[in-house]
Order: sequence, then structure tokens, then C-alpha cells
Amino acid sequence: MTLRPSLARFFVLFLLLAGLLPAVSQAHEMSMAELTLHEYAPGEFLWNWGAAGTPRPIAEDLTPRWPAGCQAEAQVLHCGPDGLTGPLSVDGVGKAYSAALVKVRWRDGQVRVYTLTAAQPTVQLLGSADDRRDAGMIARAYTVLGVEHILSGIDHLLFVFGLLFLVGFRRRLAWTVTAFTAAHSLTLASSALGWLALRSPPVEATIALSIMLVAAEALHDRPTWSRRWPALVAFLFGLVHGLGFAGALKEIGLPASHLFTALLTFNLGVELGQLLVLGLAWLLHRLLARFTWYQRLRRPALYGIGAMAAYWTIARVAVLAAGA
Repeated sequence: MTLRPSLARFFVLFLLLAGLLPAVSQAHEMSMAELTLHEYAPGEFLWNWGAAGTPRPIAEDLTPRWPAGCQAEAQVLHCGPDGLTGPLSVDGVGKAYSAALVKVRWRDGQVRVYTLTAAQPTVQLLGSADDRRDAGMIARAYTVLGVEHILSGIDHLLFVFGLLFLVGFRRRLAWTVTAFTAAHSLTLASSALGWLALRSPPVEATIALSIMLVAAEALHDRPTWSRRWPALVAFLFGLVHGLGFAGALKEIGLPASHLFTALLTFNLGVELGQLLVLGLAWLLHRLLARFTWYQRLRRPALYGIGAMAAYWTIARVAVLAAGA
């Protein structure tokens, strides 16, 4: 049996990616560190770092800078009569870890969550369980986190590129991207608010499969329903991608007092990052469209996207089967 040249190239690319890209099977995960403080007496806290799957102690990469009235001894923080009051910052955020969550559990059982990023590495603590943080502070932090998430989410970006190859820079692209945005905004909000819950492994596997299918559709010119109705394809698969975004947002956490602000601005950040990528792609297309070699890149690029998505699909289905 002989393989067609196009199919043979696909398998060559797949084998190369399978050997070279084992680290990207979880393509859009963000690295989160969590700093937990538990008040056990007035002005006295137990504190520790925590994050899932970290290869080395978090303290090697992140250093908390406590408010001026607080002193740390081992895992105990002494803040005296003024309590936990003043600016708290974490050095190293944005390098080994995308963000640091600061969770303060007060003696009365209330919990406050603060999110620190490279753009906003300092938070103002108030010395009590009263959460009077400015909504603008929450909005800025979660907008940045949304942008960081989509820009680091290779699988989500490859799906967007697959749609771009399928539709091209035409008027229908606006409707297609709008449908994708509406769908993943819907499931992101539903999951973040607890109205919808699905296990992560099947969601991740379906996301990878969606990339492979869109790339395959973009490779040919047959008038299939995905070419006639690309917005519908984008909407249906966007529902699943929204669950992937929600998984990242669950790791970050949502502040109870500004729940809708955080949810809205995180989604806004995702959209800003997506529009930034599409804008750069359009600019690159305008600059290179006159070159013959650029016109020949379409098919190899789609084979590359499809091969990477096939590898992710197999890897994630294997994880799903192992956990069944």
C-alpha cells in the first residue's frame, strides 16, 4: 500500500511532533502559585506556599514582601495589634509563575482572595476581613490574566488560526470570530458561576480534536457545511473552548465581592488577546501576500497545525483513558 504524498507528509510531521513536543500536550495551562495565610490569633498568621505539580519549592522562585508592621519567622507571620495592614507584594511573579494567589483565611471563617501578576505585583491589605478593594484593581488584574491566558494558550490560538485559514480575511471572518467569542463567553460564565461542570480531561481532548478537524476542513475546497457555515462550527467548538478557559479561571479563583467584575474582565482580556493575534496575523498577511513563497506556506502550515492537534488528541485521550 502506498500513501498519497500529502498524507505521507502529514505522518512525517506527526512523528516529528510526537518526538519533539511532549511538553506541550497541556498547551494552555497557566502556572499558578498560591500563598495561604490562616489567622489563628489576633494579628498572628500561619502561612505557606502551594501549587500543583511544581518540580521544586516555590520559595526558590517567589519571595513575599510583607507589610511594614509584619515579621515572618519560619511559617509564622506576626503582625501585632495593627493586623495584616499595608502593601503585600511578591517578587518573581511573571517569571516561573504567571500569577500568585494570596488567600487570607480570617478567624471568623471568612476568606479573601487577591491575585498578583507581573503587571500588578502588589496588593493593599486592610487588616481585617472587610473586603473594600477597588473594583478597578480587580479589573486590571483579571484583564491581564485573560490576555496572558490566551497568548500562552497554544491550542486555543491554533483553533483561531484554523478558522482564519478556513474563512480567510473576508467579511465572514467577523461573524465567525464573533460566534466563537459568544460561545466560549457563555460556557466560561456558566462554569465559573457553578451552573455547568465537566471534567477537564474530556474537555481538553475535545479542544485538541476541534483543532484537527478545522485544519482538515481548511485543507480542501469542497463545499462542506463547515465552509458554508463557519460561524456555526466556531460556535459549537467555542462552547468547549469556553470550558477550557473556565478551568484556568478556576485555578486563579474569583473574589467573592467582585465576582462579576473579575469574570467580565477576564473574558475581556481573552478577547483582547485574541484580537491582538488576529490583528498581527492580518498585518503579516498584508506585508507578505505579494511573495510567491508566502502563498506556498498555506498547506504546510495546515499540516503542521493538524499534526500537532493529532498529537495532543492522542495524548489527552490517553490521559482520559488512564483516569477512567
